[in-house]
Amino acid sequence: MVERRRRRRGEGTVTAAEREVNYRSLRNPFPQMKVVSEDEVVHLHDAALGILEDKGIKVLLPEAREIYRKAGARVEEDMVYIGRDLVAQALKTAPSSILCRAGARNRDVLLEPGSLVFQPGAGAPHATDRLRGRRPGTGKDFQELIQLTHHFDALHMLPPLVEPQEIAPHVRHYYTLDTMLTRSDKLPFVFSRGTPQVMDSFEMLRDFRGLSDDEFHAESHCYTIINTNSPRVLDMPMAQGVIDFARAGQTAIITPFTLMGAMAPITVAGAITLSHAEALAAITLSQLTRPGAPVLYGTFTSNVDMKSGAPAFGTPEHFKASLLAGQLAAHIGLPWRCASGSAANINDAQAAHETQFAMWGCLMAGATVIIHAAGWLEGGLTVSYEKFITDMEAVQMVAEMCRPVETEGDALALAALDEVGPSGHFFGCAHTMARYQTEFYEPLVGDWSNFGTWSERGEKDASTRATELWQRILDEDARPELDGDRVEALRAFIDRRTAEGGAPPES
Repeated sequence: MVERRRRRRGEGTVTAAEREVNYRSLRNPFPQMKVVSEDEVVHLHDAALGILEDKGIKVLLPEAREIYRKAGARVEEDMVYIGRDLVAQALKTAPSSILCRAGARNRDVLLEPGSLVFQPGAGAPHATDRLRGRRPGTGKDFQELIQLTHHFDALHMLPPLVEPQEIAPHVRHYYTLDTMLTRSDKLPFVFSRGTPQVMDSFEMLRDFRGLSDDEFHAESHCYTIINTNSPRVLDMPMAQGVIDFARAGQTAIITPFTLMGAMAPITVAGAITLSHAEALAAITLSQLTRPGAPVLYGTFTSNVDMKSGAPAFGTPEHFKASLLAGQLAAHIGLPWRCASGSAANINDAQAAHETQFAMWGCLMAGATVIIHAAGWLEGGLTVSYEKFITDMEAVQMVAEMCRPVETEGDALALAALDEVGPSGHFFGCAHTMARYQTEFYEPLVGDWSNFGTWSERGEKDASTRATELWQRILDEDARPELDGDRVEALRAFIDRRTAEGGAPPES
């Protein structure tokens, strides 16, 4: 058992046992929940194939249209009609298991059906906390949120939590990747905003990891998100991202973002069928570019408030859409990404129940990767520091449920039953004394004290306690050990490329 020395106010030095946990490699402990029959899943998959074959998808990148055309798809101007035979062949070559190499081997991420991988909220233009208020995302916010992500072992991949808006777009990718590589050893994200930025990022990552070109291309060392523009559009930077990542052997997570009643049909089945078709189109492009390229199926489907048109998350429809997407992912046999989220404006009860309800939809659907599991507010417009911490309470509780229940040895406590007779209690028995410090999960921000004790301690609510925790984590500033020469070389590359003009994002 790991021991730690801990000094409490007003006490001498004491020794307290620390629970041994491993949240770095999780398996989903829940059976997949089905919302429709297997026959209906086949029917929806067939309908999606019919959409691609008969209605087509608009592909704005000429190179992508040419790849489809050479493989046998019908191309008419910017519309591509993809036969079901091409999709079927792509699903045969797309890998069902992907090992992504992080900066440390114990941070590697296995993406396959049954694995459970969490990410915090991503892609927000704003950040907020109780001390500094709501603000446009900055480089400092990006750094701090990466440090918070690094701190929690139950978060396995680094997403772009906020956009550092004071940093110009043509050099922003240097800053974000530098931050991810030097402040964490988890799997980094690379933006798909045109080939020049992607190639810059691949070169930085390759050299920082000390890899040759062949070694870099042989395994996946980063990932990106590819969003289609629903309904039925694959734009230029996203199509180019699919191609660039496939050629380099790096992981692309294909994620249509469909909101029922807005950019997707208003029904759950209609929205998911459209999402499925768009995902299959991009997966097919990936496999036509390089058979066997690492690619994940993904979905992010919820509904809108039909009174205002605003996105809604954590709704029953969001839950059902996740379940249906999970059945389709199982049907095609690929690891897949699903999403939690909240439309709440502050870290309140609405924010908590929407995020947790949506997360349970992902869990019951058998998702491999669950993004937006911590910190996400306003439908993705803001990442909250306090919500990041309070959401991690739920994420870590799920991670605890992934731990097997002991049934051997003294776990059954038969000796304790000999010691404690009828009408007795177990507080002081030997079995309890041996385990009381480590048997139960200890909450991050939950307060189990009674009202009197809580009042004496200042009547702090969960958000206040969360503020104290994220401040403490940032003050500790724990980072991985780094090779000084590689950090120097990374910064030299960034300085040189910045002087050369950087790499403007392509549109």
